[in-house]
Amino acid sequence: MGESVKKLAAAIAFVLLATRAEAAFPPSIKHVIVIVLENEQRAKAATQPYFAELLKRGASLRNYSAITHPSRPNYIALISGSTHGVNSDAMVTLDARHIGDLLEAHGLTWKVYAENYPGNCFLKDRAPGKYVRRHVGFLDFANVQKDKARCANIVDDKQLERDAANGTLPAFALYVPNNDNNGHDTGVAAAAKATQRRFDKLLTDPAFASTLFVITFDEDDGRAKNHIYTVLLGAGVKTGAVSNANYTHYSLLRTIEEIFDLGNLGEQDAQASAITDVWK
Repeated sequence: MGESVKKLAAAIAFVLLATRAEAAFPPSIKHVIVIVLENEQRAKAATQPYFAELLKRGASLRNYSAITHPSRPNYIALISGSTHGVNSDAMVTLDARHIGDLLEAHGLTWKVYAENYPGNCFLKDRAPGKYVRRHVGFLDFANVQKDKARCANIVDDKQLERDAANGTLPAFALYVPNNDNNGHDTGVAAAAKATQRRFDKLLTDPAFASTLFVITFDEDDGRAKNHIYTVLLGAGVKTGAVSNANYTHYSLLRTIEEIFDLGNLGEQDAQASAITDVWK
């Protein structure tokens, strides 16, 4: 091999190593909890006093966008890297992989904490208390619907504190408020107040010290090109950081995959850029 070729190879190797180092995630992150709210554009959500406060306490992703409309395909995309052709809120059963598969393959755990979830692998569209299945994306996958052990990963939201106290928080969790507390039936101001009531103490609770919290929306209100409020808080996050990079739900999925070194699902997550510019 000629000297110039060797130098070129060395330079490429250096760049690759530097890129990996730059993309490394803080080892303090042991758990990720993604809280998904409903149907509001970033500009309006960011004016809510509590959401504005969180942007100062955490890291703001100013150019974060949802994937499509309506709700269901966004929840599916967030955990599987694709909408899999879903373009409505009608119930579906998908024969496809999701982040739960990757986590389990690496010996890691996942859960959904869903407000008012009835339990027992409840697959109907809705239940008393304003629970709706379309916001619990994992229940749209056949390999969850048909597996009682996996269905048992979908639990009522009150289990969250119990898991933290017992030291059994999963590596990844989706937190799904009911249709009052996510703003769907009540508006973004109500969602902000509900989020504060539910999570403000947890953000500083030592039991969650190794947890990265992500607060986002499934989609906008149809008037802002799906531009949505998204803030990262807790473990590993640089306080007050602001990113102007273009990110989507696929970027968030890719970030979670890389935090836990899971590989990817070979869908849109494989091409998405991980979130790399807001860490300590």
